[in-house]
Amino acid sequence: MQKAQNRAVMIWLLIFASIVAFLVVFGGFTRLTRSGLSIVEWNPINGTVPPMGQHKWEAEFAKYKQTPEYIKINTGMTLDEYKYIFYIEWFHRFVARFAGLFYAIPVFYFLFRKTIPFKEFGIYFVMGMLFIGQAFMGWFMVASGLVDRPAVSHFRLTAHLLLALTLLSLAIWTATGHKYGFHDGSKKAKWSLPTKLAVFSFVILIIQIAYGGMTAGLKAGHVSDTWPLMFGKWIPPNLFNSWVNLLETPQTIVFFHRWFAWLGVILVPLVIYYVRKQNYPADIIKGLWWLFGVVALQITLGVLTILSYVNITIALIHQANAIVLLGLAVYFIHRFRALDEA
Repeated sequence: MQKAQNRAVMIWLLIFASIVAFLVVFGGFTRLTRSGLSIVEWNPINGTVPPMGQHKWEAEFAKYKQTPEYIKINTGMTLDEYKYIFYIEWFHRFVARFAGLFYAIPVFYFLFRKTIPFKEFGIYFVMGMLFIGQAFMGWFMVASGLVDRPAVSHFRLTAHLLLALTLLSLAIWTATGHKYGFHDGSKKAKWSLPTKLAVFSFVILIIQIAYGGMTAGLKAGHVSDTWPLMFGKWIPPNLFNSWVNLLETPQTIVFFHRWFAWLGVILVPLVIYYVRKQNYPADIIKGLWWLFGVVALQITLGVLTILSYVNITIALIHQANAIVLLGLAVYFIHRFRALDEA
């Protein structure tokens, strides 16, 4: 169990979490601009530098011309048009490499200086493995779109997203520990109702984000541009003919993603009511009202994404706001559990 607190480590983790958050949002931009399949090889070292010279660009473009995306969607694309989507994906991978270095160099520095005691290194090792895992999953995802169809597996995309968000959550959780103190595992404190509701809300949010990932992977957001009705109905027919629909059918997935979020509108006021009744600290109550505002904004952005037929700017703000929600959920679980142990 960690005990050592350090402001420098906290700041490093928060900046790292911000970089991961940027990567997730820019990954959404990469997907929405159909740039993610533009680089058909994974070269962690050689791929650091983009092609130099006309012949190298033509060689890279020739590889792309063999992909299903070029054959079925982008036939006739010019080299200049290819360079545009190439640079978007290249920048995405470049920032990912930078994030890896930004994690690895400080963590070993802090370990060497004993700012992070070796016996407390476990959580940082897990973060490192998560970063490597989501990087591999990113290529595994891209590879699924280079075989026979011009789209990646929505399961692999969602797994890539969830690994990145798990890493982000762990970084925020640890940074919060450096700010407010780490939990004492030796104390068998009971879980209060706000803690239980916060954990339940976090689970709901993860499910919602997972469905958002599948919605993105299947481009299910384009299924209907009306709200609250889909195809003129509150509940379109044949949505739940089989449990497989919940994982495979775009109409069912986007319908579930539309309405599952409203649980958050119910849960957050419940937590606010209870913490005010139990005289929790004022900063907790104020923070929960901010959380409720972020939940309301998230639903508004979701509706606007639908009505705009997935406008890129609105969709990306919607995705970024989901990350803010995730960070707040982690923060409140940490704070509530600390108060349980006080």
